[in-house]
Amino acid sequence: MKILVTGATGKLGSKIVEAILKTLPASKLAVSVRNAEKAEGLRARGVEVRQADFDHPETLDKAFEGIDRLLIISADGDNETRIHQHTNAVQAAERAGVKFIAYTSLANAKESENLMAPPHVATEESIMKTGIPYSFLRNNWYFENEIGSIQGVLAGAPWVTSAGEGKVGWALQQDYADAAAAVLVGDGHDNTVYELSGPLLTQEELASALGDILGKEVPVQQVSDEKYAEIMKGLGLPDFVIPIVVGIQESIRNGSLEVESNDFEKILGRTLPINESLNQLINTISQTK
Repeated sequence: MKILVTGATGKLGSKIVEAILKTLPASKLAVSVRNAEKAEGLRARGVEVRQADFDHPETLDKAFEGIDRLLIISADGDNETRIHQHTNAVQAAERAGVKFIAYTSLANAKESENLMAPPHVATEESIMKTGIPYSFLRNNWYFENEIGSIQGVLAGAPWVTSAGEGKVGWALQQDYADAAAAVLVGDGHDNTVYELSGPLLTQEELASALGDILGKEVPVQQVSDEKYAEIMKGLGLPDFVIPIVVGIQESIRNGSLEVESNDFEKILGRTLPINESLNQLINTISQTK
C-alpha cells in the first residue's frame, strides 16, 4: 500500500505526515508538493517527494501514479480557483487508478451557507462521481484561527466578535491531522462522511474557558459586522481580507459551524477537552513570542 498526501508542507499537511509516520514506515508514504525543496527534510527521512501543481494536470498524473490511497488537502484561494484545482486533482486520481480518496472538507458542507462551502460541495460531488471509495473529513474550525484574538486577550484586550450566539466546534489542527492519518492508514472508512467537530461553544463560552485558564475575566465585546470590519481594518488586516473575516463571523452567527458530532471520538478513541486544547494553544503562542 502506498499513501500520498498533497500539500504536505503546509500547516495541516505537515502535521498529517508526521502522524502517519508514527504508524507507517516512510517507504509507504509519498507527498506531492509544488516546491520540492521545501520537502527535502521528508526526502531525507525516506519519504518519496513528488512535484505537482494543481493548476497543471500533467504533473498530477505523474504524482499520483502507483498510489493506492490519496489525501487531497483543500487548496487556498478564491472559490473558483479552488473548484478548478480540486477538480484537476480528482480527475488525475481517477486516471491514475487511485483506490481510495480522502478529502479535507468543511463542516456540514452540503447544507452549509458558509461563504467557503461551494468548493467543498463541488469537490465532494466530483469525488463521488468517480465511483472511487472516499472519506470526507469535514473539518469544523481550527483553534489556531483564533490565535490573533487570544494574543489580544493576553495583551489586555477584550474578545471582539460579531458572531452573536453562534456555536463553533473548535479543535486543534493536530486533532484534525490525527483523524486524517487514522482514516488513511486504517480500514473500514470507505464511503464515509466524518463531521469532525469539537465541543460546541459560543464566543462567550470560549472566552470564559480562556479566562479560567488565564485566571482572569475575559470581557466579550459583541459588535455589528460593520464595527467588526472597522476594528479588523484598524488592526492592519489587508482590505481584501476584511470581507472574508466578516463573512466568517456572519456564517458562525447563522449556525454554519454548529454541528454536533462524536466522529472525532469514533476515529481517535478520545474526547477533546476544551481546556486541554486551549492550554496547548496558549503554550504554543508563548513559545513563539
